[in-house]
Parts: sequence; structure tokens; C-alpha cells
Amino acid sequence: MLIAHKIRITLKIRSTSILSKLVYLLIILTNGQKMKLLEGKVAIITGASRGIGKGIAEIFAKHGANVAFTYSSSAASAQELENELNALGVKAKGYQSNAADFNEAQKLVDDVLADFGNIDILINNAGVTKDNLLMRMSEEDFDKVIEINLKSVFNMTKAVQRTMLKNRAGSIINMSSVVGVKGNAGQANYAASKAGMIGFTKSIALELGSRNIRCNAIAPGFIETEMTAKLNDDVVKGWREGIPLKRGGSPEDVANACVFLASDMSAYVTGQVLNVDGGMLT
Repeated sequence: MLIAHKIRITLKIRSTSILSKLVYLLIILTNGQKMKLLEGKVAIITGASRGIGKGIAEIFAKHGANVAFTYSSSAASAQELENELNALGVKAKGYQSNAADFNEAQKLVDDVLADFGNIDILINNAGVTKDNLLMRMSEEDFDKVIEINLKSVFNMTKAVQRTMLKNRAGSIINMSSVVGVKGNAGQANYAASKAGMIGFTKSIALELGSRNIRCNAIAPGFIETEMTAKLNDDVVKGWREGIPLKRGGSPEDVANACVFLASDMSAYVTGQVLNVDGGMLT
């Protein structure tokens, strides 16, 4: 009886110990302040002065990443974001740069290497829309969207490739769209650019996988940002009703997916498209 009693006590102590460890692990996993998944990593995020890009920059900084981000014209917003990120205890700097220009993309990478010393993560987020039905769409509008949304991905990926090959490590995340997966009337140019991004992502994953460089795409659905805030309330309500989760996404929803793909938690994930759409395409 004494031996059985001792066994029960031992098992109880061990169970309590295991439970305590699981609870502690749960606390860590649910508290980004305690577990920083990107501690010390250097990330380049294009088009980060607002919307999804800004949300990614903020979440990355909270997870310990040093952030180099680009903006096109809103210098005041960029400076505000830079100050906000630096206040979180990481290094952050904004660069006015056009990723659609091959030489500017290379200069950006050279400047980031000079300022930060390394590049671990690239997020190709910069993009524009110029929506219209095909019969009304100009050649200029088609070319512009392809240039900014797709050619910029080529430019930036090519520019960071040498550093990541040297490190034999890296994560490249391309911001596609559910429109690139499914298509959408009135967005032939945008859909083509985002679908092209998916093909590019899979090809780079195959090319660079043997060097431990991963490349994935995220396809956001209806994400509520400053741009969608300008839409008519009935239009927004209609979008929400068509989504299984019955709400629009937030920049933070997309940013959390980026944290997963940028961190070691996705070390065996490459060449994939992650839909962040509340079930829109289900």
C-alpha cells in the first residue's frame, strides 16, 4: 500500500509538472511579448506606409524583427511609422524607393545591407489597382499594374537573392490576392499580376529550395483598410455577408500569416499559397 501511495504521489507530481510546463508554453505561444518569433531578423517590406504593409511592419517589430520598409510618396506617414517601430526597441528605417525600377530595387537592397548588415526576410507587398472592364482598360493601365505588382517582385527577389544564397537561408513572401487565384470581372490587369506572382513564387521555391531559401505567397481576401473605409456601407456589408466568417479581415490577420511564413515555424513550407480570406474561396 505504501509503495502504491508513493507511485500515486510521484505520478501526481509528474502530471503537475507536465501540466505546468504546458500552461507555461501556452502562455508563451499566446503572448507575442514573451515569445518573439522573429528576434534579430532583418526584414524588407515594400509598400509599408499604410494598409496591409503597415500592419505587417508593426507585427514584425513586435516579434523582434528589424524592419526596413519602402514608401512611394507619403514621407510624413513613413516617418511616423519609423518612429513607432523604433519605439518598440527594434531598428527600423523607411526608404523612398520604387521597387518596379530594377536599378532602384538593387540600390535599396545595397542601402539596407549597409544600414542593417543582413537581410533574412523579403515581403513583396507593394501594389496598385487600376480597375476597369477590358473594353475600357487602356494599355497604360494594364502595363502600370503589371509593372508595379509583378515586375517589382522580380526586381526585389533578384536583388536579395545573392545575400540569401550566401547565408543559405531566407524567406520570401509575395502578397498575391484571391483575385489572382479566382479572377474577377473588371480586374483583368490586377488578376493577371497577382496570378503571375503565384507562378513566380512556385518557380522560385523550386529554384532556391536546395539553398534553404523558402518562397511562399499569401492571397488576402476582403481586408478592411483605409482604402475600404471609403466604400459605401452597403457595399462593405454585402462583402461581409458573402464571407463564411461574416467579417472582413484586418491587416493584422495578414500580418500574422506573414509571421508564420517568415519564422522557423514554417521551416518545411515552401511554394505554397496561403489564402487569408475568411473562407471566401471555400
